[in-house]
This record gives sequence, C-alpha cells and structure tokens, in this order.
Amino acid sequence: MTPTQRKKTVVAHSTREGAPLHEIETNRALARWLAQILGLKFGGSYDIDLHAGRELYLLPTQTLVGAAQARALHIKGPEDLWGGYVDHDFIATKAISHELLSPDATAPEGWSPLFCQRVRKVVLDGLSVFALEDARPAAMRLLDNGPIRLKPVHACAGRGQEVIHSLEEFDTLLARPNAATLFDEGVVLEQDLHDVITHSVGQSFIGDHVISYCGEQYLTQDGQGEAVYGGSNLLVVPGYYEDLLKLDLPDDVRLAIQQAQVFDTAADEAYPGFYASRRNYDIAQGLDSNGQRRSGVLEQSWRMGGASSAEVAALQSFINNPDLRAIHVSSVETYVDQALPADAIEVYRGPAENSDFLLKYVTVKSYDG
Repeated sequence: MTPTQRKKTVVAHSTREGAPLHEIETNRALARWLAQILGLKFGGSYDIDLHAGRELYLLPTQTLVGAAQARALHIKGPEDLWGGYVDHDFIATKAISHELLSPDATAPEGWSPLFCQRVRKVVLDGLSVFALEDARPAAMRLLDNGPIRLKPVHACAGRGQEVIHSLEEFDTLLARPNAATLFDEGVVLEQDLHDVITHSVGQSFIGDHVISYCGEQYLTQDGQGEAVYGGSNLLVVPGYYEDLLKLDLPDDVRLAIQQAQVFDTAADEAYPGFYASRRNYDIAQGLDSNGQRRSGVLEQSWRMGGASSAEVAALQSFINNPDLRAIHVSSVETYVDQALPADAIEVYRGPAENSDFLLKYVTVKSYDG
C-alpha cells in the first residue's frame, strides 16, 4: 500500500436512492471490515460535507457511471475504490454480453460492436434488445433453437427473468402495458439451459493485495418464494489467475476461468474508459434444448456483490497467514431466521427488500486440511 493509500479513510457509499436497508448495512459492514483488515480508518457512509477534501477509499454499492459522478466522489482510478467505473450505464449491465439484432438495431450511446466480436465464443447464444420494434425479430431468430430466457438488464439476483418457449408466449409478453418500457431500458434474450451450474470467477485488487478465485453460486427462495441468489462457495488464492490455474482444478472450472479471462480482457480493450478493482464474472454451464453441453459468461459485476463478503474474509486470511496457498470461503444468504452456524462471521441480520428477514454470513475453511 502506497503512503497515500495509508492515509485514506474507508467509506461505504450506497449509490441507489431509496436503497433497501440490507444493502446499505451490508455495504457499511464490508467497509468497516475492510478498514480493519487494512489498518485504515472507517469513515461511515459517504457524506459530501463530512468527507469533503479527505482522501477516501470508497466502497460503492453500484458501478460508478460517467465522469461527473467519479469527479464528484474524487475517484481517479481503481486505486480509489473497491468496485468499478464505466462511461455509460449499459456497460455495467448484462447487456454487453450479446450483440444486437443487426447493425440497424437500436443501440445505446457508446455501444461497442468490438466487444461483442471478442466475446462471441465465450457467451451463450443471445441478443441484446433496446427497443420494442427489435424484440419480436430477435425472439424469432433465437426461438428456432429452443426456449429463451428474458433478462431485464438492470435486474439482479436472478429477479425478473422469464423463460419463453414459443413465439405465441412472446407475443403475449409484448402485449403487456409495460412492454415498451421494459425493452427500452434493455433486455437480454438468451438461450435457456437446464441442469445449470453457475460458476463465479473473479479478481480483487485492494491496496497491494491481489486475490483471484473460482467457485459456484447457488439459489435459495426469498420470502415470496422466488428463486434468488443464495450464496457462493469460492476457492481463493493470493495472486492472479495464473496462480489459481496452478491448483488441481476440474476441466469445467478451468474452462470457466478461461472464458472469464477473455471477457475481462475484452472489456479493457473495447471500453477504454472502464476500470475496476473488483472484477467478478458469472459463467453458466448446462445443457441446451438439444442436450448439448454449453458454457458461457452470463454477466459481470464490477461492484459490491453477493460474494464480496467471502472475498474480504479470504483477504483477511491471507494477511493473517502469509504462507497460505489457497483457502475455501463461502458467503451465505438465507431468508430463514436461524442461529448463526459455529465459526461463521455475521454480515447482516434484519429485514430485506422483498422479505421480512434476511441473514448474511461467511464461513472460512482451509484448502488442504
């Protein structure tokens, strides 16, 4: 950590107006924990008056968008935050994973066809749609090869997704009163897989420390019975992807890591204004409608995410035990009120946005026993 970084104050920053309590408090808990690990001061939640003129290390809940927001927060590069920055909002969403219907299709300002070219072989079959008039032709093209999954680009934790099996089903969706708004805001139409395993692959760059990881995420049911993100089991190493790949890993995991690397490199190349100190990628592996095994990057997370608490726990383990080669960490989110498991670290306990109760915690286990 540079002398300048040693003077910084770690500050939580909930960027969404009206953000739910669990998001705000999780953000604060991780910022406090990270400050403790790094030996820095914790400055609470960002306050424009309180923190004016101070050297800050920011933990934003969302990817920062646009030069104006970065300047207002005094963020100059990845060394100033644990998260990411993009020039345009869509770049931080799952929309960039797929190409447009055609060169004439509606596209947001700043769209990069180069990125789509670079990642075509490491994503599933799909199209991104930004206008109602492009929706039906896009669905027609994809439905020829089986069911498709509709994914609003700003939805998270798996919420708002629907599986469409036929053009008739899609026409029913298009007849909804909110259809124009839905597609104008951006929708991904993507081939639907079954028997899916979702891998999490990523890196974090925090001060002088670099960690890289792979693992699997799983779903749980929220208080409304909807299938949502339930946690991640990660294998983490101090160092880079090359260090991670030195471990004894199954072939499907190696493939997921390699696909994430392609996606990550393409983002740097196609969107030169982009930078991030947290780079997390979801990779789905499963069977398509023809029974063929497929693997592809679903989306990126250049912000605080579900696995962030596990990453902080891993970082603390490596700082406390510099000889560790690797470690297993798990982040858990459950909507069932229960006692904390033995040796678990509680991150949040309280009400949730869509449920009366949510518990988040982390567990740490050795790599080699």
